[in-house]
Amino acid sequence: MGSLIMGISGVRGIVGESLTPELLVRLGMAFGTWVEGGRVVVGMDTRASGEMVKHSVFAGLLSCGCEVTDVGICPTPTLSIAVRTLGASGGIMISASHNPIEWNALKFFGPDGVYLDADEGRQLLDIYYQGDFLKAHWDGLKSVSDYDGAPEEHVRLVLAAVDADAIRARRFRVALDCCNGAGVEITQELLARLGCEIVTINCTPDGMFPHNPEPTFVNLRDICRLTRKAEAHVGFAQDPDADRLAVVAEDGSYIGEEMTLALAADHVLDERKGPVVINLSTSKTVEDVAAAHGCGTVRVPVGEVNVSRRMAELGSPIGGEGNGGVIDPRVHLGRDSLIAMALVLEMLAKSGRTVGEIVAGYPRYHIVKDKLQATRARAVRAVRKLAEEYSGALQDTSDGARFVFGDAWVHVRPSNTEPIVRIVAEAPDKERAASLAEELRLAVSRHLETV
Repeated sequence: MGSLIMGISGVRGIVGESLTPELLVRLGMAFGTWVEGGRVVVGMDTRASGEMVKHSVFAGLLSCGCEVTDVGICPTPTLSIAVRTLGASGGIMISASHNPIEWNALKFFGPDGVYLDADEGRQLLDIYYQGDFLKAHWDGLKSVSDYDGAPEEHVRLVLAAVDADAIRARRFRVALDCCNGAGVEITQELLARLGCEIVTINCTPDGMFPHNPEPTFVNLRDICRLTRKAEAHVGFAQDPDADRLAVVAEDGSYIGEEMTLALAADHVLDERKGPVVINLSTSKTVEDVAAAHGCGTVRVPVGEVNVSRRMAELGSPIGGEGNGGVIDPRVHLGRDSLIAMALVLEMLAKSGRTVGEIVAGYPRYHIVKDKLQATRARAVRAVRKLAEEYSGALQDTSDGARFVFGDAWVHVRPSNTEPIVRIVAEAPDKERAASLAEELRLAVSRHLETV
């Protein structure tokens, strides 16, 4: 059962191994009990296992007396918005996001359309392990209903948040890679309504991922080539559940997932000032962009809910994570590739500059991302020992251990979504970033051998 991960980001597992119908029914029962038999909105991405997972979850929810609203295939942010729009007690998104195709997952949302926080997640897991579920009698069982208005509501909110007329006037040509995921139809609808000419690759919503679904450079060479060949103004690449966005410049160069939030923050802070909330693994570029606008930056542990909750507390106008996840509270408090696209296009329309020209003006850092295989229990113990070893460095241990070495930093943490230790290092020059990542990787490896 080593492939089963239960944590702050929901429950993930490999279909046919750890993610079984029996497990899924019990998780549905646990969530149905947590929402006290209320209305639950359920959506999914395009993975082939989605139907099996969905109907297993339906059985668990219905057994608790829940009314289930099926929004079908949709992006995670669309599901989040639907929970709030419909006044539901909660929501479940069936998607393993960037994980490989053999994985699937359940992501749980509260009535505000935001992921369950750590305390709420523990409550849900307590219900699951205790097995004391609500059980509706035959005359208390409700039905499953379909709701097809979720994509239109999402698009409406995005269009209302930007100057759509200014974008339409530019008639942008956009290269698009949806990884054959949940964003295929809604993203093309949004871009069409923004007056864009769309050139597509991997936009068949069949769940057959054409490349590793994580939107990183090594996986996105095709969209880079397409952007250049099509003479597009910009290229966009989503992950399978369309909450993350990577950007490609007009010349086909990979701007990447780390720059997506920097671009969005730079644009939003022109008109709306306030603190930018980011996680501990996000590029320092965002800090520099915010400072240029006279705004501060607040870092929180990795996990969308941590960013969302802090943004709500601070009234932050923009925030997100360096994995391409942009959060604009005018749409909803969750990562959303659609508003990220709209903000980038609005920035291009109003500035008259290209993506390449804008990014060239930012301080340049080099970021290196690495990982080591390890169970979460071993990873936690190893990172704890690492923090002791580097006790002389400026560090933040609220999520793994983040070490600051002058103008460089390294963040080492057990993943919430995979059985790995993530290592992210950033420095002004590539060699130093690589050296720091390797140094910490070797140190973690040593500690993993002793725990």
